[in-house]
This record gives sequence, C-alpha cells and structure tokens, in this order.
Amino acid sequence: MKKVRIHHFAEMKARGEKITMLTAYDYPTARAFDAAGVDMLLVGDSMGDNMLGMDSTVPLELDEMIPFARAVARGAERAFVVADLPFGTYEVSAEQAVASSIRMMKLSGAEAIKFEGGRRVAAQVKAVTDAGIPFCGHLGFTPQSANALGGHRVQGRGDGGYDALLADAVALQEAGAFAVVLEMVVAPVAEKISAALDIPTIGIGAGAHTDGQVLVWLDAMGVGDWHPRFSRQFAAVGQAMTDGAASYVAAVKGGEFPAAEHSFDE
Repeated sequence: MKKVRIHHFAEMKARGEKITMLTAYDYPTARAFDAAGVDMLLVGDSMGDNMLGMDSTVPLELDEMIPFARAVARGAERAFVVADLPFGTYEVSAEQAVASSIRMMKLSGAEAIKFEGGRRVAAQVKAVTDAGIPFCGHLGFTPQSANALGGHRVQGRGDGGYDALLADAVALQEAGAFAVVLEMVVAPVAEKISAALDIPTIGIGAGAHTDGQVLVWLDAMGVGDWHPRFSRQFAAVGQAMTDGAASYVAAVKGGEFPAAEHSFDE
C-alpha cells in the first residue's frame, strides 16, 4: 500500500485524476476510509456540530480537536491526513497561526493544516508554509465566518464574485498552499478557478469540475436526519445502526442474548 504524499496531489491534477477526501474523526472511521482508498482524510472542525452536538463550528477548541486528529492519524496507513485549525487559533497573527499549527502537528501526527480565508490570512499561510508545514486552504462558504457571510449562502454569485474568489485563491497559492477547498461555490466559477490555479481544488457543493471532492462522512454515509443539497448518500449507515440497536434491545429483552455460545463455562 503506497502512502499518499503531498506531491501526489499535484500529479493527480496534472493527469486529470480526481482527488477524494472525506472527513474522519476517530480511529475506526479512519481505518475504514483508508482501506476504501480515500486519498485524504480531513479532521474537520465540522466535528463540533456533527459529532459533539455544538450549534456551529465556532465553539470548538484546539485542544478538543487534537485527540481526534491523533486517532485519525493512527488509523490512516495510506491516506494523507489534514487537520483543521478551529476559530480563534490563527486569526490574530502569523505567530499565533504557526504556534497553533505546530501544536496540532506535534501532538496529533497530522500531515497538513487547513484553515479558512484568502487574502486576509495570506500572511498566516506564508508563515505556516515557511515553517515547513503543508497547508490546505478553504474558500467560498467558510463555516467559521457564517455570521459575517449572512448565513449558509452560496458564494461566487454576482458581479465581482469570480474575481474576488480568484484573488483569494491566487493569494493562497502564492503563500504556499498545496490545495484549496472550494465550498458552496457556483459551479462555473469553481470550474474557472480550478483551471486558473496550478494547485488542486477540492470541491464541496462546487460542481463536478474541481480537481477533487470532499464530503462530511455522516452526509456521505447517510447518518442523521438532514443532509445538505450538495451531498449524496452512498450508504444508509444511520438506519443500519438504528436497526442493529433495535435488534439488540429485542434480543436482550426477549432473553435470546446472550445465548450459550456467548457465555463461559468453568
């Protein structure tokens, strides 16, 4: 099993091979997705609202994320592991961004850092990459800035939408990013940005013409009662878990479990 390295993503873009990314937040999930051949695993701050019951990603702390990132890194033999920096851990200065990135890398074993923003965080990105830390950008709808964006709004629409996003993407590329996530960006704009950049784009709700795709794994695997329009459910894991638990309850209450084969004699 050949380990995915950072240079492989540029090679995949050059030959037109789509890059695959899913979020992962624990060891068994990382193991499963790694065995399936997923190229990148993202330990996203999406764990805040998807796994920890928070209202958004904003309250999540760096020290809360590190154990989850460590578990994913331990479970990924082939996949390249990217870890988010949560809100409040990189915005203040380049020094803060580097310190947070070093802490995440040292304590988790992740192989790259991701945080949100374009030109406004270009100095932080350059400082991180100058420190020898691989960096993945995140543009378009940026969940940590949902309040400033006016909610969950598709990006890239209207006059100047493309130009602003392109300027942000180029700024990240020039600062040393090896890839950039484009979230909820109108498809024609995402396609043009993907063609304009030398580095790969990873789309989520950004159409079919980015260089790769990412989804939150609970959306992709059908866990939960609601999934965004841009996602597709490739399995029904949530229903399978409910059905399995219901079968367990029935077997225990009915005296069918544990049976003799599940018990120890002397």
